[in-house]
Amino acid sequence: MRTMPQPEPMAMTVTGPIPTADLGVTDAHDHLFLRTPETPGQEMDDPARAIAEVRQAAEAGMRSLVEMTPIGLGRRPDLLRAVSEATGVPIIGATGFHRDVHYPAGHWVHDADVETLAKRVIADLERGMHATDWDDAGAPPDPARAGAIKAGASYHHISASEGRRLEAVAIAGRRTGAGILVHCEIGTAAHEIVDHLTSHGVTTDRIALAHMDRNPDPELHAEIAARGVTLEYDTAGRTKYHPDTVVLDLVGAMLEAGHGDRLMLGGDLGRRDYFRSHGGGPGLAYLFATFVPRLRARIGDAATEAILVANPARFYAMPVPA
Repeated sequence: MRTMPQPEPMAMTVTGPIPTADLGVTDAHDHLFLRTPETPGQEMDDPARAIAEVRQAAEAGMRSLVEMTPIGLGRRPDLLRAVSEATGVPIIGATGFHRDVHYPAGHWVHDADVETLAKRVIADLERGMHATDWDDAGAPPDPARAGAIKAGASYHHISASEGRRLEAVAIAGRRTGAGILVHCEIGTAAHEIVDHLTSHGVTTDRIALAHMDRNPDPELHAEIAARGVTLEYDTAGRTKYHPDTVVLDLVGAMLEAGHGDRLMLGGDLGRRDYFRSHGGGPGLAYLFATFVPRLRARIGDAATEAILVANPARFYAMPVPA
């Protein structure tokens, strides 16, 4: 019996689908455009500075980037396309929702029902990210489709409205096959988030938890990874949390526990003060110029390539509708 060839895994970028093999070294979670009431005065809305930042990271070895700004936080699919076209760097955009604190009182996400929330996430993935970020539901979609889903929970708990949004992204994830990356506030509520999503039919291989290295507990991390969930570490260069040796030690512990296939790395630079192009730091290039060489020296080339290339390629692969 002749075996039919399997379709090549694809990722949806803001300029269209590409083979996941073309993603290469990937920043698995970052921000180029962002606006939130949680950090007033830290708006990121300058395409020229975003282009400069992406170019610096590309010179340091980054080949692709996942921009994880979700619905309602200043998402700009048109500018993401412009940055990708200007730099040649594939960018995966996101849909979904953040935790409660990022939406002001009276914002529609607080009271929207699960069906409405899910429909809007699915539309972003299948038709194109909404041009006005769903502020005007009647506006047309941007040509850029989302290629990933964001969700969020609060410190040590999932609020009622966050629970509805998690259910909605679970519906969208099941429908589209997109990976769901969840903000874990200071690395908490990890098992609860996984339980909530799986109770709504999401398989653990389509779940990633962000910021787990803000709670540097290798035993907890191994428990989560053993469930089939991917952990995304993103505090390299953020010395206000801890030195980079903490993240290096965590990676080493996860490899020793046999979970090197469940790790990704990102920068998560969600404040303009983090951008070199805004006069701050550590900058988008830090992960690749400073942290990755230390990681290679610690764990070797093969394990580093798995974390930077193979794991994000697998997680961000998705069926691409015609």
